[in-house]
Amino acid sequence: MELNWQVCSRARLARDPRFDGKFFIAVLSTGIYCRSVCRARTSKESNVRYFPTAAAAAEAGFRPCLRCRPECAPGTAAALGTRNTVSRALRLIEESALEDGGIESLAQRLGIGARHLRRLFLRHLGATPSAVAQTRRLHFAKKLIDETRLSMTEVAIASGFGCVRRFNATIQKTYRRTPTEIRKLAMAVKEGCEHEYALRLNFRPPYHWTALLEYLAARAMPGVELVANQKYRRAISLEGQVGSIEVGAGTRTDELVLAVQFPDPRRLFTIVERVRATFDLNADWAVIAATLRRDPMLKPLVERNPGLRVPGCWEGFELTVRAVLGQQVSVAAATTMAGRVANFFGQPVSLPEGISRVFPTPEALANADLTRVGLTSARSNTIRMLARAVVDGRVNFALTADPDALIEKLLEIRGIGQWTAQYVAMRALRDPDAFPSADLGIMRALEAVSPGEAEQRSQAWRPWRAYAAMYLWGMNLKPYRQARKQAPAAASAWNMDCDESSSALQEPS
Repeated sequence: MELNWQVCSRARLARDPRFDGKFFIAVLSTGIYCRSVCRARTSKESNVRYFPTAAAAAEAGFRPCLRCRPECAPGTAAALGTRNTVSRALRLIEESALEDGGIESLAQRLGIGARHLRRLFLRHLGATPSAVAQTRRLHFAKKLIDETRLSMTEVAIASGFGCVRRFNATIQKTYRRTPTEIRKLAMAVKEGCEHEYALRLNFRPPYHWTALLEYLAARAMPGVELVANQKYRRAISLEGQVGSIEVGAGTRTDELVLAVQFPDPRRLFTIVERVRATFDLNADWAVIAATLRRDPMLKPLVERNPGLRVPGCWEGFELTVRAVLGQQVSVAAATTMAGRVANFFGQPVSLPEGISRVFPTPEALANADLTRVGLTSARSNTIRMLARAVVDGRVNFALTADPDALIEKLLEIRGIGQWTAQYVAMRALRDPDAFPSADLGIMRALEAVSPGEAEQRSQAWRPWRAYAAMYLWGMNLKPYRQARKQAPAAASAWNMDCDESSSALQEPS
């Protein structure tokens, strides 16, 4: 990946948080690499080098800064916004793919050779897949040392080292301090209950937290999710174990705070990555906005609401069921129905703050009689077919799935059309270019007479059409609210839910 040193230099001198994680600064005299926002004394230009990733800096022999903590930087944006091999490989690495079979197995899953995969990583990220995985593992271990009270053995296991001796040796070699010495240097961590952890998640500002929270609040399933006091809470389930997460704004303008309650610390890395995806924390807003502002219609929307993100989801199957329930009904009706499904078929849990259910698994819905909670027979059949396809492995919602392949598989299920498939790709697979062109709200905003016309109109926004969709949906909120004030009864029939709009253009269920 080619870096423009002049841009990097200006961002370094300004300590601009918009560039946080987009490159790293290595200081030759100290042998340390930092984030662009590091508050340490500014070094001379002749004494610094720029690297596209932390792994590249580590490969060059530099060690992480203890002051700015590179492990807290937002994820690399080098391959985001595309469906390319590097982007999919990074997601597989996040799912511990290298631990399962090494680089040969990783390359095989991507359909290319190991040598070609190494070349792609060096070109885009400046480091090999193994170096990227090692740096991620090391950074997560450092984060757990600083921000939790886990024992060092638990930190080693949770961060994927497996062997405590190797963990201690790697930390000592990298930071020139033992794990215990590093923890003493960290800010005091409040003692919490057992299996409770609080972690800070950084992003590149701006970030429209209020808009994202309002979006999730309107769709929060009773018993499973809750939005209250400017925080989002939900029940989670991983490998048969149940817990909860809570996400809220941090004290700084470039961070969210994640509270996790989960019995197995080995799942913390997976939980953190899922939360980052759910809240779109790795987005490079400057790049996205530059593309969207070129459109005269979108430009004022982007400037009035900077930092709008595309909400992800905790689990793809859950979101798809929710999307099917939302076809041709309002948000409120779909949310109520989803709550009934969760309450009747989901696993009961004892969690605080009104969380009482885990959303049902595909196995639980594969043969369920969903008409018992008020669904039509057609909707029930669609959800059962979806659940069976997931159980059989024909549909895979992993972030590493090819969006086009998943859309094709979803369209084979009776009752799921292009709108639902694109919506799922947009939120569950984090495809930034997904675009539900058949959505009635989007067509109204674009004054398009057909989905084909809306699709054609969207070509100028690639590869960020999902973000454009969020702005187009937002255009319909103001007239809805005005209509609701003037005529509440009439407004209740107005479908404010643009992503689940009541449109004859949607596929019949």
